Amino acid sequence: MTLAEAAAQADSLAEAGSEQQLSKLRAEWSDEIEAAARNADYRERAVAYRAIGQFRFRQKTELLRRGLEDESPGCRGSALISLERLSRESPGVVNSVRSLLHEMANADPNQAVRRLAIVCLRNGSPQRETIVLLEGLSEDDRLDRDLREVAAKVAAALRKKAGPR
Repeated sequence: MTLAEAAAQADSLAEAGSEQQLSKLRAEWSDEIEAAARNADYRERAVAYRAIGQFRFRQKTELLRRGLEDESPGCRGSALISLERLSRESPGVVNSVRSLLHEMANADPNQAVRRLAIVCLRNGSPQRETIVLLEGLSEDDRLDRDLREVAAKVAAALRKKAGPR
């Protein structure tokens, strides 16, 4: 079984609520995920970063942080997908890398990575500086229309989450 296949199985187990089996699978694949994240081939690293989210591996958030800083846009995107998945129930994961997400949303050279960073910010706490950044992005005519729309939607969701002020 490959890491990608094990990650897909882990995702199915997590969706089904089979925590005991998922825990066993995590233990089996933990070292392989670490090794793949250090691989010279960006495709292997991307699979590893994506697997962290599929395995719901909260203990590997520091490894995800490295993925967010990877030279490959594919690796950064995979790390962001995992970050988004891990942050659905708890904003702590997003809050811990908020400044990096701000930087990625504002200046990453890859548009898809920028959009994914913005989507991740949706799961964080509704902090004023994040809302201001997203509103600024949504009004910047130099940016791609899709990017502006996503930024506007996430800013609105965070404002709503923050409640009346």
